[in-house]
Amino acid sequence: MANVVAAITPASLPAVQLPARSFNARKIVAFVAMVFGMFMSILDIQIVSASLSEIQAGLSASADEIPWVQTSYLIAEVIMIPLSGFLSRAFSTRYMFALSAAGFTLMSFMCATSSSISEMVVWRALQGFIGGGMIPTVFATAYMIFPREKQPVVAPVIGLVATLAPTIGPTVGGYLTDMFSWHWLFLVNIVPGILVTALTWFLVDFDEPDLSLLENFDWTGLISMAVFLGALEYVLEEGPTKNWFDEDWIFYGTIASAAGALVFFWRAFTAKNPIVDLTTFNNRNFWTGCLLSFVLGIGLYGLTYIYPVYLARVRGYSALMIGETMFVTGLCQFITAPIAGRLTTKMDPRILIALGFSGFALGTWQASYVTKDWDFYELLVPQILRGCSLVMCFIPINNLTLGTMAPERLKNASGLFNLTRNLGGAVGLAVINTVLNKRMDLHLARTHEVVAWGRSQAEETLNALMQAFASRGSDAELAAIKQLAAIVRREAVVMALSDVFLVITAAFVAMLVLIPVMRRPKPQMGPIEAH
Repeated sequence: MANVVAAITPASLPAVQLPARSFNARKIVAFVAMVFGMFMSILDIQIVSASLSEIQAGLSASADEIPWVQTSYLIAEVIMIPLSGFLSRAFSTRYMFALSAAGFTLMSFMCATSSSISEMVVWRALQGFIGGGMIPTVFATAYMIFPREKQPVVAPVIGLVATLAPTIGPTVGGYLTDMFSWHWLFLVNIVPGILVTALTWFLVDFDEPDLSLLENFDWTGLISMAVFLGALEYVLEEGPTKNWFDEDWIFYGTIASAAGALVFFWRAFTAKNPIVDLTTFNNRNFWTGCLLSFVLGIGLYGLTYIYPVYLARVRGYSALMIGETMFVTGLCQFITAPIAGRLTTKMDPRILIALGFSGFALGTWQASYVTKDWDFYELLVPQILRGCSLVMCFIPINNLTLGTMAPERLKNASGLFNLTRNLGGAVGLAVINTVLNKRMDLHLARTHEVVAWGRSQAEETLNALMQAFASRGSDAELAAIKQLAAIVRREAVVMALSDVFLVITAAFVAMLVLIPVMRRPKPQMGPIEAH
């Protein structure tokens, strides 16, 4: 898998004069606490990915059951993200975020105490659902409380958190499991979660509840949205490993998602108080920004998945070694974030977006030349381009997408915007796994033709392997055939990964034609009012 707000600058806000809001240390502390809560929620998407085998052993789970530790979290979170805008407007930022942080912390403790896979899946689903409310709330809040001159500082921080958390998730999880146990993947949230809950409860006072929104609550819209998004996430997560419609449950999930979508869209345009206001997509910058965010989600979560696959399957790296190799991306994000924040005040944000997407495409294009021998230094430049480009894209995209929203529509827009990035990650991983499997089968078939009996080079390689194994006193012929088969499979994996990198490159290059469609908003005369 996938979450960022960008700089509000004189060149990137609506031409509307709004009353200024006070800005003080109380709001800074409260907002920092909210950002850290968002960091925990995003981090937990990927933190278990490097430690699933340890969790499987600890819970005596089967190979088919253990992926649900991650899938249940993703399904629940993707339902809450668009819903959070409605709940935040109805109950206020303070109650919404504090209760989300408290619930996320409690569910983290329950995950750590799980004694069976069934318990773990239930607690993980609740953890994802409750914690998902923190992510879009932070985005909207940044636009409500900070004056314009503070945005070049605020935007890079949020952008860094949203891009860094999923990137380092597997690394943090690997370290915690190696040093302690898998239980600490969840226990690490307890103390920070309590602090975040307390600080937001006592310090956040950005807006007031609007309980009138609960009148005529659209339960049909809520249930249909849950079915639509939950079933879609399930299909995307499980489809590649189950060969899609060859599995009955994938077919049923697709039907359920389509039916839920029809009811949800009907209610969204007919209900008095719809769960999600889809008219936000009338804004040109919003729908173009969501498309860009969707593709950015593919790159963000896709490469977080692809690089470990290469390093583990081809290079034989451990989780710790993978984390150390991929540290370059996180370091580049740290370095680039303040630079990108400053650049948003100096130049057209659309140029920054174009540079970011071009840099990311260049990095994946270079990675498409991957071979079995690539190591840290061969991956260095692609990872530098990846880390720098991610932050370069995130900040101005959020600026142009959410910066044009009227204050009263901001919370709803933030939920939808963050949803597109998460869906981009889900769709991207499904496409990546499907392409990886299909292309690997194709390359295996072609490579088998090359190493068939009668091919002189193949026979020479086999004879050399037999001589090497003969000196070890083993069944030389059988061992040599197994080794040759492993070599063939390794080469097929490398070639399939190369194809995946090219597909991602094409997706990012295609988005370049969409950037000129976005409008550069005119300057705003004052900071955004929260109410």
